[in-house]
Amino acid sequence: GDLPTPIKYYNPEINIAYKQIENISKERLIGMLPEEMKETYRSIYFSENTDSEMSHIVKAADKISAFIKCVEEEKAGNTEFKKAREALHDYLTKNKSSEVEYFMKEFIPSFYLTLDEID
Repeated sequence: GDLPTPIKYYNPEINIAYKQIENISKERLIGMLPEEMKETYRSIYFSENTDSEMSHIVKAADKISAFIKCVEEEKAGNTEFKKAREALHDYLTKNKSSEVEYFMKEFIPSFYLTLDEID
């Protein structure tokens, strides 16, 4: 799972340790790829020049993932995620990305369904 943002950036030592963990994770994931794909993904994962459109999509996907986690926790009765869900929902609905709008409209409602309501 992801580490909450306030913890990641709480102090420089935690941030450095987290970046090291991320790099180890990236290398492990790259190691699982077929040989012909490894260098492509390595250049993407470790590039200093991030494509702003791609960065935007990745950030939105991260927010959507966190939002879904909050919905699932609330469905399980954990009210501790209410404020986070609301903040993430605000962020995602204010995001003027057609991809985010589509995902929120087409897929998010299903995460609120019970097992009996799923067709």
